[in-house]
Amino acid sequence: MRTRTKAIIASASIAGAIVAGTGIVLAADGRPEIEVPITGTALERASGVALERTGAGRVTETEIGDEESLYEVEVTLPDGSQVDVQLDERFDIVGVEQDGTTGDHE
Repeated sequence: MRTRTKAIIASASIAGAIVAGTGIVLAADGRPEIEVPITGTALERASGVALERTGAGRVTETEIGDEESLYEVEVTLPDGSQVDVQLDERFDIVGVEQDGTTGDHE
């Protein structure tokens, strides 16, 4: 492989790693969409509500400003399945989806 080709591939790989590490994904229209995780006391409250709803599991991902609610908490259950719990600004549950289904919205 030529040096220039190697440099291009390396640059693309680094850029991809940076994008993945910052939580940037591409929206349906191809524009970047930044996923911002929940932090601080809001993380504690949102996690507590989500784990109470699922009854078990561990929080594996969070997001502020999800397209469906203010907060989204992803919980991985002991069997490996995942549940997304949608919360409003008062940390009330507004929807629950399991493994990509269009689950029970409350």
